[in-house]
Amino acid sequence: MNNTTTLAWRWRHHALQAIERIDTIRLDDLLGIDRQKAALRENTAQFVAGLPANHALMTGARGTGKSSLVKALLNEFANDGLRLIEVPPHDLIDLPEIVAPLRGKAERFILYVDDFSVANADPALIALKTALDGGIEAPADNVLIYATSNRRFLMPTVHADNREFQWIDDEVHPGESTEEKISLSERFGLWLSFLAFTQADYERLVQHHLQQLGYTEWNKTIRGEALRWAQTRASRSGRVAHQFARHWVGSQQLNVQK
Repeated sequence: MNNTTTLAWRWRHHALQAIERIDTIRLDDLLGIDRQKAALRENTAQFVAGLPANHALMTGARGTGKSSLVKALLNEFANDGLRLIEVPPHDLIDLPEIVAPLRGKAERFILYVDDFSVANADPALIALKTALDGGIEAPADNVLIYATSNRRFLMPTVHADNREFQWIDDEVHPGESTEEKISLSERFGLWLSFLAFTQADYERLVQHHLQQLGYTEWNKTIRGEALRWAQTRASRSGRVAHQFARHWVGSQQLNVQK
């Protein structure tokens, strides 16, 4: 943490481990998520400027750019003092230990929690709520939490939750389990939903990734192969588009070498 040239760390075994090679992805590389990109960029710009900003929760389909957006924002604002700490979901109980040495530092820290969900009785819930809202001690003003999840309310919804709903004065009132789920999500001031890409979005992403790899050709053959690639994976995500581009360019270059 004392190394001022380090931009990102990973929390592991109760210690911060420096990440030496940072993903170089840029905001311009992320297509099809313009609204989400603009909202999170503005929130992050406020944060690094020392202005009020919100914790952010990103939910939605896999491979649609949630994690990539966080990495791109680090590259966008690193020169302004932004730093990133990746915290595995199972280590959220360590949040007080992670945040304590960050207080008072000049840098601005995003605690990045990827693929996040917690069980109803998870002890990390208390630590997370304290980090988001503060307990007796006020939350650190140079720390934000950006989390990605496939669940909007961060905790699994089970059949028993439905039995807790009550009708009172002709209004539906959720039970304690549902209220707990909602209250946790509401502690994130910025909610961003990421939807599955359309076929047109997917094709545009494939072309972009091909060009990033120095391959400018686009025709019916490549388009058909890209669509078949997506069908075999039951997904038209940005991740799948990037994987196809790497496969196609690599195979074409290998054929040239033979």
